[in-house]
Amino acid sequence: MGKGLRPALCMATCQAFGGTEEQSLKSAVALEMIHNAFLVHDDVEDNSECRHRMPTLQAEQGVPIAVNIGDAMNALSLRLVRENIPMLGHQLTQRIYEEFEHLMLKSLEGQASELGWVRDNRCDITEADYLQMILNKTCWYSFMHPCRIGGLIASKDTLDLDRFNKFGYFMGAAFQIQDDVLNLVGDSHQYGKEIGGDIWEGKRTLMLVHLFKQGTPSERDVLQAFMAKPRGERSEEEVSWVIQRMQDYGSIDYAIAVAHQFAEAALEEFSVAYQDTPNSGEKAFIPKLIHYMISRNL
Repeated sequence: MGKGLRPALCMATCQAFGGTEEQSLKSAVALEMIHNAFLVHDDVEDNSECRHRMPTLQAEQGVPIAVNIGDAMNALSLRLVRENIPMLGHQLTQRIYEEFEHLMLKSLEGQASELGWVRDNRCDITEADYLQMILNKTCWYSFMHPCRIGGLIASKDTLDLDRFNKFGYFMGAAFQIQDDVLNLVGDSHQYGKEIGGDIWEGKRTLMLVHLFKQGTPSERDVLQAFMAKPRGERSEEEVSWVIQRMQDYGSIDYAIAVAHQFAEAALEEFSVAYQDTPNSGEKAFIPKLIHYMISRNL
């Protein structure tokens, strides 16, 4: 099952700022719908084999059907946004739509960066490059926009939505780095995806960036040659070698430490983004979400 982070964050933020669950429900469902559309397309683009402890849609049904279903979910998400009109009115619904439009464009931009790195076998990616990529691919749609949309609905477009940007970025960076770590060392049953899948797929993660920086010249040559291969030509022995090098050079421990730093920054920024809201169960839920993300399934 999915974690439902995005709709939960949207609805909790809306209620923390004085809105209601009913007001944010359509937008929250649309966020989850578009998230699942992204996952379907992401699995096609990465040729992933497993998702939520089951075969991916493209592995089970083929690429054409998977792409079509992903397209359908994107269309349905926008229909859900439009269904806000009877309750929220045309003007506020238009503002919500603008947030969704930006969400989609930034996510596609981040995905384009990652796909381009794999295609071109870019092995000179820096930590700053990686963080910029996950800002676009993960942070905007998974954390920044859910908060912004919740605050937008509750305030009827009177709130400065940029107040959520740092909080959402820190939260998203912690989440994505932790997710990348879990891909290497997580419990396969709990994690739900193929362990080591990011290496099989050639993903440029923080651990890989760190390994390229710390490894010897000969190890970097071996690693670059390995990354140049298509997935079908990579072997389990080669993938194990990469993971072992990451362990030897402390790349995984480094990523875990960075994820915790971002989580701590998110907790500090939470008090800024939500400072003028009254205490409530919904407000208290949000920092608990940060603790959950950073402690899950290691």
